Amino acid sequence: MIAATASEALHVLDGLLYHESEVVSLRHHTDGGGDSDHVFALCALLGFQFAPRIPDLKSRRLYVFGKPSGYPTLEPLIGGRINMALIRAHWNDILRVAASIRTGTVTASLIMRQLASYPRQNGVAAALRELGRLERTLFTLDWIEDRELRRRTSRELNKGESRNSLARAVFIHRLGEIRDRTYENQQHRASGLNLVITAIVLWNTRYLNRAIAALRATEDVPEELLAHLSPLGWEHVNLTGDYVWASADQASENPDGYKPLRPLPEAAPMAA
Repeated sequence: MIAATASEALHVLDGLLYHESEVVSLRHHTDGGGDSDHVFALCALLGFQFAPRIPDLKSRRLYVFGKPSGYPTLEPLIGGRINMALIRAHWNDILRVAASIRTGTVTASLIMRQLASYPRQNGVAAALRELGRLERTLFTLDWIEDRELRRRTSRELNKGESRNSLARAVFIHRLGEIRDRTYENQQHRASGLNLVITAIVLWNTRYLNRAIAALRATEDVPEELLAHLSPLGWEHVNLTGDYVWASADQASENPDGYKPLRPLPEAAPMAA
């Protein structure tokens, strides 16, 4: 799952927990603006791996248990010490918050808005922040060391951006606005948009599968190349509402329900 900001990240947590489907998501991605300490803490407590993209590593601050001087290599990046006493003092309250979110008694977005509205001295909010600093530090160290983690996070976020681009294109060809006043009607509009997007993804997926099968009938297509395919393209989809129908004598029946694939291009002659 992906999100772009801290607010969106909290709403995505709602989606991860209460989607009422068989989909199991274990990793949660955000862009640079969505990696707050509280989100780090909640994701760790709820069993999700939080993997945000870190665009400006030099401004990232680490938090340690001892004195910064005890970590001479990392000392320029250390912003302070983790208050373990505060976490211990409010640990039971933190577990109650996590259990309430997990069981659906309260949503993650609602409880975090409530905690954010409290004064700075609120103990539970402060303890969650300290726990989040610990999780953020561990992730930052992994981010520095693991090149594949950086690549995977960027790759997943790019997929999310492709989906958002498709949604903007489908939404009345990038000119749409949701003008409904009630939340229920807004949900209906958003659900309709998601239904159209899902239909396009399904159509693309089926034809990609048929295209791969046709290619494999004449040449080798390695499995590792398929990971680079995406069913989120829409350049071939008519989004403007203009439809051109063939005449009756030009129409052909497709007993399998599919349009015929384009013929494979002939191989270019090898240079002498």
